[in-house]
Amino acid sequence: MTTSAATFTGREVRERAVLVALTTSGRRHETEEHLGELTGLADAAGAMVVSTAVQERPRPDPATLVGPGKVDHLVTVCAEANADLVIFDNELSPAQLRNLEDQLQRRVIDRTQLILDIFARRARTREGKLQVELAQLKYLLPRLVGSAAAFSRLGGGIGTRGPGETKLETDRRKIRLRISALSKALGAVEQRRARLRERRRRTARPTVALVGYTNAGKTTLFNLLTRAGGVESDTLFVTLDPLARELRLPGRQAVLLTDTVGFIDRLPHTLVAAFRATLEEVAEADLLLHVVDAASPTHERQKDAVLAVLAEVGASDVPQLTVFNKCDKLARPERSRLELSRSTALFVSALRGEGVDPLRHAIASALSLDTRRITVDLDPEQAGDREVLTRLYRHARVLQHATNGRRVSIEAEVPRRLVARFRGAVVG
Repeated sequence: MTTSAATFTGREVRERAVLVALTTSGRRHETEEHLGELTGLADAAGAMVVSTAVQERPRPDPATLVGPGKVDHLVTVCAEANADLVIFDNELSPAQLRNLEDQLQRRVIDRTQLILDIFARRARTREGKLQVELAQLKYLLPRLVGSAAAFSRLGGGIGTRGPGETKLETDRRKIRLRISALSKALGAVEQRRARLRERRRRTARPTVALVGYTNAGKTTLFNLLTRAGGVESDTLFVTLDPLARELRLPGRQAVLLTDTVGFIDRLPHTLVAAFRATLEEVAEADLLLHVVDAASPTHERQKDAVLAVLAEVGASDVPQLTVFNKCDKLARPERSRLELSRSTALFVSALRGEGVDPLRHAIASALSLDTRRITVDLDPEQAGDREVLTRLYRHARVLQHATNGRRVSIEAEVPRRLVARFRGAVVG
């Protein structure tokens, strides 16, 4: 395989990338938006985008995705642009990947592999590295079929690096054993997280999780609210490991605020599965702050992408506050229109510290931190009552647990927002 010399910028070697997208719907404008996002992803991975191409077809070509004519065009583009690799916005099958590399004589990766590569660069903790490596192996295992080079290149550029920059064996049995070991290690992490969540529940402190599209400004807002030291950057996927800090609300009530990994449109399922232990923090929260980049022209599409991931991790029913961030970047008329159309949302500039007090009051109001004392009479042999009992110990502060024969009487302090969940409760 022939590759061109990479470009040096300072001390970093930047690979020269050609980006390619296929549209079968005829919505070229939407495809151009996707290419713009792919450019940001490539930049986050350390690549220099030297050319982009869009192919319109009624259906994908089974051999090369884009068809033989477009492949010939890409050969010329790569030669003229002195490209090192080609990045496709669409997911490629193993056969398409092999065919494209053979014909283009360049390394070829797809959007999923690019995102996995960025996560590999960003992972800092042992848990994060385990999660990323598991996602990479699950993605790459099917691509071993008929491709001895698939893993031999690991560590050789964008889309090939893994945590620790280690070359992986191509033997499928060894890969499966590694996947099994990683899954067990992450299972232990999941158990530890569950214990930590249970400990937090016993303190009766509500938890609030920041969620949103990558680069929406969640960490900047998190630092502003908690005076924490999370890494802020105008780059995609800076935060991979959740960070929790105490947040003081009006009236001096304390809640736990968690910063989480940013979501993205078409987030690879392998990543969602690998990060499930982390994302359970979102599903178990009492309130979500959905941070939206108000200045992004595609913020509605980004918002829908976040809601799709929340549904996938079982967090659709968690109460949400929509927070439009980066409002300092909006012209006054544009901001007024947004405020009129989103009357229940909050509008802040985390960078300038604007809108923080209304946000704190909104969080306190949404959580309704005052409690109600309830008494519930249950039959633990009934499945429905067992579920109520579990919810009580999960979300309330149990004051008294009395057993009378097969019946159980529970007296507990329950957050007012949750009283309706306990059917048949006597409220005192």
